[in-house]
Amino acid sequence: MYLNCKTYFSYHYGTYSTAELVKQALSQQVRSLALTNINGTPDVWEFVKLCREGNIKPLVGCEIRNDHRFCYILLAKNEIGLTDINRFLSEHKRDKTAYPDRPDLGDDVYVIYALNKFDPAALRTNELIGVKPAEVNKLYRVPAALHPDKFVVRQPVTFQNTRYFSLHRLLRAIDLNTLYTKLNPEDLAGKDETFKLESEIISTFEEHPTILNRTNLLVEECGIETELKTDKNKKCYTGSLQEDRKLLKKLALEGIKKRYKNATQEIEDRINKELKVIDKLNFNAYYLMVWDVIKFAQASNFFYVGRGSGANSIVAYLLEITNVDPIKLDLYFERFLNEFRTSPPDFDIDFSHKDRDAVIGYIFNRYGENHVALLGMYSTFKRRAIIRELGKVMGLPKAEIDRLVRNQQVRLPEDSWQHKIEQFGSLLLKFPNHHSIHAGGMLISENPIYAYSAQEMPPKGFATSQMDMILVETIGLFKLDILSQRGLGHIKDTISLVKKNKGITIDINRVDDFMQDEKVAAQIRKADTIGCFYIESPAMRQLLLKLKCDDYLTLVAASSIIRPGVSQSGMMKTYIHNYHHPNQVKYLHPKMEDLLQETYGVMVYQEDVIKVAHHFGGLNMAESDILRRAMSGKYRGTKEMDRLQQKFFANCEERGYPEKISLEVWRQVASFAGYSFSKAHSASFAIESYQSLYLKTYYPMEFMVGVINNFGGFYRTEFYFHELKRAGAKVHAPCVNNSELFTSIIGDEVYVGLIHIEKLNDSLKEKILYERHHNGLFQSLKDFIERVQPGLELLNILIRINALRFTGINKKDLLWRANFMQKRAKDQAVVAVLFQEEEVEFQLPELYSNPLEEAIDEIEILGFSLGDLFSLADTDRAGITLATELSAHVGKDVTVTGRLVTTKDSWTKKNEHMMFGTFLDEQGNWLDTVHWPNSIVKFPFLGNGFYKMTGKVMEDFGVYAVEVSSMVKIGYKV
Repeated sequence: MYLNCKTYFSYHYGTYSTAELVKQALSQQVRSLALTNINGTPDVWEFVKLCREGNIKPLVGCEIRNDHRFCYILLAKNEIGLTDINRFLSEHKRDKTAYPDRPDLGDDVYVIYALNKFDPAALRTNELIGVKPAEVNKLYRVPAALHPDKFVVRQPVTFQNTRYFSLHRLLRAIDLNTLYTKLNPEDLAGKDETFKLESEIISTFEEHPTILNRTNLLVEECGIETELKTDKNKKCYTGSLQEDRKLLKKLALEGIKKRYKNATQEIEDRINKELKVIDKLNFNAYYLMVWDVIKFAQASNFFYVGRGSGANSIVAYLLEITNVDPIKLDLYFERFLNEFRTSPPDFDIDFSHKDRDAVIGYIFNRYGENHVALLGMYSTFKRRAIIRELGKVMGLPKAEIDRLVRNQQVRLPEDSWQHKIEQFGSLLLKFPNHHSIHAGGMLISENPIYAYSAQEMPPKGFATSQMDMILVETIGLFKLDILSQRGLGHIKDTISLVKKNKGITIDINRVDDFMQDEKVAAQIRKADTIGCFYIESPAMRQLLLKLKCDDYLTLVAASSIIRPGVSQSGMMKTYIHNYHHPNQVKYLHPKMEDLLQETYGVMVYQEDVIKVAHHFGGLNMAESDILRRAMSGKYRGTKEMDRLQQKFFANCEERGYPEKISLEVWRQVASFAGYSFSKAHSASFAIESYQSLYLKTYYPMEFMVGVINNFGGFYRTEFYFHELKRAGAKVHAPCVNNSELFTSIIGDEVYVGLIHIEKLNDSLKEKILYERHHNGLFQSLKDFIERVQPGLELLNILIRINALRFTGINKKDLLWRANFMQKRAKDQAVVAVLFQEEEVEFQLPELYSNPLEEAIDEIEILGFSLGDLFSLADTDRAGITLATELSAHVGKDVTVTGRLVTTKDSWTKKNEHMMFGTFLDEQGNWLDTVHWPNSIVKFPFLGNGFYKMTGKVMEDFGVYAVEVSSMVKIGYKV
């Protein structure tokens, strides 16, 4: 009966969650149910899983609509039918074509049309007509009895009740971007599209038994037998399981020669153990496919980082998937792969944002577009978006909506609308809003990917599954994460710039040498890490200073304890103290000292939790990882958790540990597991940090240009230009005769790239560069105008930013001349001439620019100024303390001035809002501030610019900051 049910994955239409739909069916003792979301199948496998658990027969398909107009329902007879439906949806989404009025999908898909759409006599075997209970009276004019095999009952299910019908109306208004009062009847579902009782539907059709019989027959004919949670991934890399096993072992053994001078017994045993588990869990092909991607990247000179829990695998290290040695760092393979894992692991491979699409394209070509898809996800409605969307479709003025967004407790004069927003907003919270793309997940399936999901076609042109990560795991697909980050772009571009500028070839893989380099160590000790991947934020730089970090293992630890959970729990402070006072560390038990000596008694890593559970509590490695996952909320199954807890305490008792000690160790394991971080992940990040550090240490100017050209990092671009100048570069504003598209460097001369002039369109930038490279430097203003024809508005922008200073003419004078020439040119046709006319000469009065005007022009056009803005700040410098002088004033009040770099919100233990500030002082040094709740209320931040602050100097492990008691924003000198 229920052949047309929708969930909220019919975006902006349905109001049932998948679980609620099935729960409703269970409560009404429904025996079969069809999920037919609009133009998609995103939650099919969750639906199938829930129906099977409830002993309901699941039918699957979709409802086809063109521009919100109902066309027909597609219902899969079997797995072939579902594949055909998903392919049909995907092809039309890919080609952006309308769905046909009458599809030809073959005998494995039933097509159910609306009543009176077609003559039943003209329908194919697999085509039917659906009759709603509300349409029974219309059957008197339809020869249904003459075609007993063509008519079925169609009871649409879209919303739960009248309250949810109102929510449906609001969703439709959001979708159509209109006021909900202006919706037309055809924009909405019928008010009767609810879960009517089956007995009521049967009673409605009692005079049409042939329709009821055909409906029951349809339900019997259709079904899905696909087994969930079984491996659906590409089975073989070579063509057979046996050859995959042989190849992986061969590659691992070959990798020993590259990675180790001497293969110890420990290394050989670890390799054999891993290969055995990998083979048992059918992961040979997965490893080989990732290895294949890495070989492509290496051949293409793409830099990459293999990170995440995959770095716990020595086989991954030997295949050069990762650069972390798990033997050296005591990393456990079970953290990545073990026979008790309930969800599949995956490799995370980072590429430069410039190279990632090429890697994704290679995977699609290598394994075929029918078997590859990006992993999808969906964005959900959140509080701010809900208030804005509901306020808009209810017709509230923008000012009132803004007030509601800023303060949920505000009461408007007419609060009935606010009440409605709160009422329906609570229902809408966490509803799927629209389909999106996972950050990097890719799927490679053995059977066509359409067997499991329809695909969307986002702007970049890579097919993306409608399923998200949870449903992918439900069906039994593993994802491979092909991610992008700007840090690798920094490294790649810097190497290229050094080669071009200095003629030096850098082997960036000499990481072991970098770790022994005293200059690099000194760079970390003083936290001179701006631009370096993962270690440039104010919090990280402060941590490096507090640790006096200058080695790899400490940097790995720093990458972990900086995480919010560890720092907020107070364990970061404990770690720093213990790090500096190792002799004062009190261990619960001598065994715990053996296990946690490296991390000074603190369980910094997830691997520490596994280590303690195994070596102290006697669980095997696989069980220890299950315990870690369970305690961090990543494992489902209380029975297994209870079993492991009992085994842990039984083992502790057997080993003679005092009960008090065992209980405390268990408590610490439980508390640390929730916020600990993967050591393998931190180790991978730390390697890339060292590569960045090496480049910044020896080639600081090229490095900062590389950072600037990748537009990525913790700070705004202007502060990377600041660092570039501190490194000794002479930075010049954009110039049409010297600048390239991106910022360029020759010797120590740097020209800001044309790309930073945001108001300049791309075609003009290209034309300037083309003209200069093919026809020589521009000789004069007239020459530039005639060759480039920029138009007056864009020409004025170029002049204001001094990009035509090669003319030697004052820019105000140049603006006057440019406007004269452009006006003259506008009145004359542009024609080729044999001889160039001489420029019109005229005398202008002397026009001056002051430094503030120059700075304002740069800020307006580039977004930042290249000059010394501090010299323009309107402040008296008498009595000002510099950042380098704070150490002499600990505990005393000082007055400081600074240019705001960034702020960070935080909350006290009483949940009061406070902030941290990062500034540059007038010498260009970094200055940190703390703003407690009372201070931030009285003296709030007022945007970017200069501030004068008074407060007490505080010191924490050798790092100094000012606790601000008063603050005022400083303007510019006029």
